[in-house]
Amino acid sequence: MSACVPTRTQPLTHTDSQQHSHAPPPRKGGRRFRIAGADLSASVTVFLLAVPMSLGLAVAIDAPLEAGLIAAGVGGIVAGLLGGSPLLVSGPSAGLTVVSAELIQSYGWRTTCAITVLAGLLQIALGSLKTARSALAVSPAIVHGTLAGIGAAIALAQLHIVLGGSPQSSAVDNAQALPGQLAKVGPAAPLIGALTIAVLMTWPRLPGRAGKALRRIPAALACVVIATGVAAVAAPGIARVDLPSWDAHVLPEPPHGPVAGLVAAVLTVTLVASLESLLSAVAVGKLAAERPGAAAPARADLDRELRGQGIANAVSGLLGGMPVSGGAVRGSANVRAGATGRASTVLHGVWVLLAAGLLVAVLEWIPLAALAALVMMVGIQMVSFAHIRNVHKHREFLVYVATVSGVLVFGVLHGVVIGIGVAVAVALRRVARTRITVQRRDDLSYLVRARGQLTFLAVPRLTRALNQVPQGASAVVELDGSFMDHAAYEALQSWQDTHTARGGEVKITGRAGGRITEPASSSQSCCRPWTPWRNHHCHDKAPAPRRHGHQLASGLSSFQRNTAPLVRDELARLAREGQQPSQLFLTCADSRLVTSMITSSGPGDLFTVRNVGNLVPPPGAECGDDSVGAAIEYAVEVLRVESITVCGHSGCGAMQALLNSKPDAPQTPLRRWLRHGMPSLERMASRRHSWARIAGRLPADAVEQLCLTNVVQQLDHLRRHESVARRLAEGTLALHGMYFHVGEAQAYLLASDDCEEVFEGVGPTALEASST
Repeated sequence: MSACVPTRTQPLTHTDSQQHSHAPPPRKGGRRFRIAGADLSASVTVFLLAVPMSLGLAVAIDAPLEAGLIAAGVGGIVAGLLGGSPLLVSGPSAGLTVVSAELIQSYGWRTTCAITVLAGLLQIALGSLKTARSALAVSPAIVHGTLAGIGAAIALAQLHIVLGGSPQSSAVDNAQALPGQLAKVGPAAPLIGALTIAVLMTWPRLPGRAGKALRRIPAALACVVIATGVAAVAAPGIARVDLPSWDAHVLPEPPHGPVAGLVAAVLTVTLVASLESLLSAVAVGKLAAERPGAAAPARADLDRELRGQGIANAVSGLLGGMPVSGGAVRGSANVRAGATGRASTVLHGVWVLLAAGLLVAVLEWIPLAALAALVMMVGIQMVSFAHIRNVHKHREFLVYVATVSGVLVFGVLHGVVIGIGVAVAVALRRVARTRITVQRRDDLSYLVRARGQLTFLAVPRLTRALNQVPQGASAVVELDGSFMDHAAYEALQSWQDTHTARGGEVKITGRAGGRITEPASSSQSCCRPWTPWRNHHCHDKAPAPRRHGHQLASGLSSFQRNTAPLVRDELARLAREGQQPSQLFLTCADSRLVTSMITSSGPGDLFTVRNVGNLVPPPGAECGDDSVGAAIEYAVEVLRVESITVCGHSGCGAMQALLNSKPDAPQTPLRRWLRHGMPSLERMASRRHSWARIAGRLPADAVEQLCLTNVVQQLDHLRRHESVARRLAEGTLALHGMYFHVGEAQAYLLASDDCEEVFEGVGPTALEASST
């Protein structure tokens, strides 16, 4: 991390990205092919990761080992040249191992290659029909459930190899055979497997400078190399990789077998390979967009990516290779290694093919137990607890469990069909399930509460409940739902008109009620919790304290009625599990800064510290006020946040006070606190001819200049805190500078990578690119 710059965000415009980045801007569509030094080094890194992974996945499905290397080489070269996501690296896929293993058991290897070719042709057709974006419309619970089920099946199968045995044909058989395998386990293979797992888990956490240098070697390569060396000395008789002669390599044959089964097999390979590739392309694109010091990457062309994956699968199958898909693990390693274009992906494929021809003797030293342990950990990592929490939060856990169970028991395609069926059933149940109650408050006041979606199915119960309200009574209809169809709208509107005409009063509240009483604009809907406060200078005749107390009570009542039902489940979960924020957000106490709104965050996301001027006292300068330092220590050491953001804003009163300060002014609490901002004032004065810039322009005035400079200065103060410095040295913490222009409603991030301080806007273009 630079001494001047904590981070970098996407630039607002392409012109700005050329000014502030050392990386060349990508051409439209990502078609430009050039080899840069960063691409060359990144290709070597990905190659060192891909070789053990490819061999391990081939072992996992009992395919010819050279088939894994062919798939890695073809995936890198063909999909790298023709795909729509230049930094995505393709090759053998963990997600496809269960599918491929079933195909090999049922049809044999040569027919499996033919199925791979047909699946590739189907991918080309789907990409030509521009269906890639539609494929991402599948429920996340089904997608993550499918991957989790595949991961669990992989882990069960590879556990048998780690224990010195052989896997069975299905996840259920592997689970049933596990007790017998444990009864006859030998010492060599489990110990080598355990060593592989231990190195794989501890390698990214190696401390110190030596550890930082060693961490540049991919953990997958390190664990296999160490396990191979130990096995060569301690277990010379252990089962190892056996690469047959290329003369014995087999090519595909015309598929034979039941037509329905072959069609299902092609559809399954197409589905899994396409979904994994598209999801990986999105993930790698986001990672590349967040990378410090790089130009904003071109938006991934998902249809072109699908066609490129199809061509790669067709070529891999024709050459006798495994099915291919884009991999998030390899793609992430490519991005982190500094790749700037598709050259690194293509070169990695070239290195793999060269190794397949020249390094056979070296590869045959690798123990099968080490490769199995590596693939087993990949399978375990596919079961993401973050995804489980997310689907549980959105009440789709039943869909997730059904999909996982279906994949494990019946296979991938059947599991996906089961997941879709359960998702449809859950959606229909939510639409049909509506609770409608009537509560009498007093003689002339009633509360009618409807919880759930109001559709034509609920109209009979709704009308019965409304008819229980006597004529002339005052009624409050509370709608706790986000959807109301035409039939329910007409029923409620008709009753409201009739009841009002007969002398009664009707007040409709809740999210769906806006359609009945007062149409709400989109801006009011998205900011509903604070909309009633916007015009707090309303023409109320009451005295100010009484008026503001009424506003507070009204706001609390609105929260309990409208917002609390929406956040109650999430807050209950946070109360049980405790807070786990990912970011410490340190900003000014100014009332115009609504941190949750400008960061689109919710409960549990931000650990927020606010003070006058967003100041960070350096260690030893607190003089009795340790509140900010204590918050930093707690966030970094206890909560283990991943980033810290210092956010300043336009028109800051604290910065105005600093500029207007007089040496002989009385030492009030405010003046004593603002002394922590004096270094910012001095920094601005010392750099009079190289002021910070904001979105390519100079600040409007000295106050804005000081607001920008203060953000940079407080980041320097942050680095002097011991806990922050330690985490920065470990590479587990990032610092961000942010400036919010109140009048423009525009956020800017500190984006320079040299000694100039440049804030760049996060506008619609940047946001659109980061969301793909």
